[in-house]
Amino acid sequence: MPNVSFELLSVCPHTKARRGRLHTPHGIVETPFFMPVGTYGAVKTVGVEDIEAMGFQQILSNTYHLSQRPGSDLVERFGGLHKFMGWKGSILTDSGGYQVMSLSQTRVISDEGCRFKSHLDGSEVFLSPERSIEIQGELGVDISMMLDECPPYPCSKDEAARAMQRTHLWAPRNLAARRPTQAVFGIVQGGVHEDLRIESADFISSLPFDGVAIGGVSVGEPTDMQYPVVQFTAPMLPANKARYLMGVGHPKDILHAVACGVDMFDCVLPTRMARHHSLYTLQGRVNALGKKWAEHNGPHDPDSVFPATERYSAAYMRHLFKVGESLGQRLATLHNLSFYARLMFEIRDAIANGTWPELVKRYENA
Repeated sequence: MPNVSFELLSVCPHTKARRGRLHTPHGIVETPFFMPVGTYGAVKTVGVEDIEAMGFQQILSNTYHLSQRPGSDLVERFGGLHKFMGWKGSILTDSGGYQVMSLSQTRVISDEGCRFKSHLDGSEVFLSPERSIEIQGELGVDISMMLDECPPYPCSKDEAARAMQRTHLWAPRNLAARRPTQAVFGIVQGGVHEDLRIESADFISSLPFDGVAIGGVSVGEPTDMQYPVVQFTAPMLPANKARYLMGVGHPKDILHAVACGVDMFDCVLPTRMARHHSLYTLQGRVNALGKKWAEHNGPHDPDSVFPATERYSAAYMRHLFKVGESLGQRLATLHNLSFYARLMFEIRDAIANGTWPELVKRYENA
């Protein structure tokens, strides 16, 4: 049997927010939590010792990209992705389903699977539910995601329905392909259509997945369309399993989703924005290259100072970006990930202590 389980500890008295623990082969992950994205087995500009020091317990890597380089067979020979990258915590891998969508110009999809050209050398790649689960098994991760079809936004209701139906067709094949102890999460699709989401949540929840994700809500749709989908989908998912909202990462979006009952998040935003000199603070995102920081001998936000970066002034960080020093990207990444780590810690604390309204007020400008 897969050795991943969810333990519900408490529910917020003000919302549907849940405080829990995700038990994995590489330790307990306190929920709700955020996963830094390490597509190739590395979170850009930082090491696993940095990720550990900030308090993160689980990261996300990508099945498709790791299968291309260095190859899942090589990673397996190293003893799995944990040993290959030196990470002691838990790992979840995306199934490659996002690439099925993002590489739509070079792929042909059918009920059997997806054929597309490698982004590296143009060679043919065939990704089926069985192959995706096999790759993730070779990587030796704690949580594998099922291969699904994620429709882009915008798309017609018919297109969203067809993608959902293919996702449902593939779901049992994902489960049948897993190794005896391999944990696999299912994915609910259906676009922005409530009836499709209800149908998909019912079907995916009926299968023996080890957790359930809400997919297809971070593919370009505006926030005012994303929020209702999360709000009516999350409570339909099994209460005894972890609920994962894929690819959503603005602080306010995380707060909204947690209040709806979501437990897990990932997003490239904190690391990507850092590389473009944008820092998260309680006063909102700030541009570290802004002229206002040229002689500022202090932090960008006195309420967002973290151990990893507290010795560096705003003026110095601006200087690093101005001259193209890679240290600037690293410090900005450490700052943003520290901000997210604190956000998730404070979310868990607010759920446990019943102080959700105060937390929302604290992050109202973030």
